[in-house]
Order: sequence, then C-alpha cells, then structure tokens
Amino acid sequence: MVATKTIVILSAAKDLLFSGSTLLPPFFRGHSVHRVPARVAPMTVRRMKTYTGGQGYVYQYYFVGKRPAVRPGEAAIEYIFDVTSDRKTTYAVSVLVEAQALQAWTQAHGRAPTEAEEYGAAKMRLFQAFDEVENMFQNGRELLVDEAELEAVLGSLGIN
Repeated sequence: MVATKTIVILSAAKDLLFSGSTLLPPFFRGHSVHRVPARVAPMTVRRMKTYTGGQGYVYQYYFVGKRPAVRPGEAAIEYIFDVTSDRKTTYAVSVLVEAQALQAWTQAHGRAPTEAEEYGAAKMRLFQAFDEVENMFQNGRELLVDEAELEAVLGSLGIN
C-alpha cells in the first residue's frame, strides 16, 4: 500500500521535478529531492555543403571523419566524405592522403603540414573529382593525393 502511494505521488510530480522548475508540490516540501540529470548522448551535427562541379552536377557533401587507411600497400590517411548528387542516394567518398607524400612535403618545406592543411588538400582533391569525374558514384569513390598532387594543391592554396 505504501509503495503504491509513493509511485502515484512521484508520477504526479514528475513534470515538476524534471522540468527545471524549482517549485515543489506541497507533499515534497521539507524533503531533500535530488534531480537526476538526463543522460543524452552527444549528437554530431554535420553541416551539409554544396559544390557545383564542372560536369554540371550540383553535389552536396559533408565531412564524416578521418582514420588511418585500411587498404593494403602504402600507408595513408583516409578522409571520408558523404556525397550526394541527387539528394536520394548518399555514398561515401574516400580521399587517401599518402604518408609518403606527407613525408616528402615535410622534407621539402622544413615542417609537417598541419591537420587543417591535410584536410584542405583532401577537400581540394574532392573538388577536383567533382569537376573532372563524370559519374562520382561509379568512378570516384576512392581518390588519391600523392606527392605531386599534395605539392600542387597546397601550393595553389598559398601554403609553403
């Protein structure tokens, strides 16, 4: 009987307890009530961006993340973008920045490129593919930034 009354009282007061109000109903006055903070998982908000390619397609894309490349062969950093050209089909495009290219650029310029510069090179390679590749879904899912490409892209951005 006591447990049933407690459940009814707590149920009736739940809006006041968890709505951020500091007022308590009369039956809670004089008692210590601790609010339990809500456990909300952080949500990543992705900013959809638009680029009009040289082939006439208008692409929408956003950056998903980066990770060490999981392909066999040379080491690289993989920058992953989600891309759509029709707002219906979204597909991943991986831009692989070769570790060898980063090392060569570091030796030539006396410093390593920053993360923002690496990201800029990957994004410029994605734009280049938007301009040159006719069907990104079939032919542009994996793009490579090699030594020559990295030097050209960072040079075009004015990064020495």
